[in-house]
Amino acid sequence: MRKLLLPISFVYAIVLFIRHKLYDWGIFKSKSYNIPNICVGNLNLGGTGKTPHIEYLVRLLSENYKIAVLSRGYGRKTKGYLVADDNHTHNDIGDEPLQYHKKFNNITVAVDEDRCEGVEKLLHEDNPPQIILLDDAYQHRKIKPGLNILLTDYYNLYSNNNLVPTGILRDIKNAAKRAEIIVVTKSPNVLSPYNKRDIENSLKPLPHQKIFYSYIEYQDFKPFNKISQEININESKTILIFCGIANIYPLEDYLKRKYNNISTLQFNDHHNFTEKDIDMVIEKYNSIIGKNKVIVTTEKDAMRLMSLSFINKFDDIPVFTIPIKVKFHKEENENFDDMIWNYVKKSNDE
Repeated sequence: MRKLLLPISFVYAIVLFIRHKLYDWGIFKSKSYNIPNICVGNLNLGGTGKTPHIEYLVRLLSENYKIAVLSRGYGRKTKGYLVADDNHTHNDIGDEPLQYHKKFNNITVAVDEDRCEGVEKLLHEDNPPQIILLDDAYQHRKIKPGLNILLTDYYNLYSNNNLVPTGILRDIKNAAKRAEIIVVTKSPNVLSPYNKRDIENSLKPLPHQKIFYSYIEYQDFKPFNKISQEININESKTILIFCGIANIYPLEDYLKRKYNNISTLQFNDHHNFTEKDIDMVIEKYNSIIGKNKVIVTTEKDAMRLMSLSFINKFDDIPVFTIPIKVKFHKEENENFDDMIWNYVKKSNDE
């Protein structure tokens, strides 16, 4: 089937190549801004960890600068420019922007499918940001970020993949050359020099590009509903994972190392849960033999769950979320932070 679809991928590659060249030659215009702005994106369809890396940058920079995160707001039912407030749900701004808004009360979170328009409106707010983080804007050539951070999954390097529909790439590999920083995400906690050498031989970074390696650090479970506040999850023997994210394997691997019995229900990335979905989850939970059992989902899924009118179906079932943070390997953490700080300082000096 993949071989049969190769012509489609080939035609798509030609279209993307021409589009990029039109921007490179200045026929299509890219707009740049004097304010420091950092793009975090990927070449894949998803699942490289953009959200926790945006959160990493927020934690790094927000004590010294007023930060805004600008996102497309994937999956929202609204259009145009919106600034997140406490009344918004994922239907208004998308699950990831809602997560940023709820986790960080000292930043501005905005959505706009037109990144240039979004930046300009942010700059005209009463209290404009000093730094803008562009979430998933790598393909949006109409805006020229001051710093491009390209993410690629350790187990699904873009250099080893093909364009859709024969692969999981949404952009050509050559587009990677625009990045100043390449982060290999979801890497093992311990990474040997041989692993790094193999990856760098595959990615073939250009002289101006620096490669870093990040890994996921899971945080303490958080109760999602009232009944879960009365449960000690560490005494649980069985966990049912259900979520709608692109890559579930790191979460499964982590929980399998802590618990003997793991069951999984996976939905598509950004899936909008229906009442039928929730009934299926509950049916799966009830079919698990034993009493010491709980449900675990992700923070991003929780954003979509909390506004459901039928979420009370979980009232008698303990549900937990598991927050994550990204960490850089010890020898690289300071170097990554320094590159970010140096860019911000240089941009402000200019």
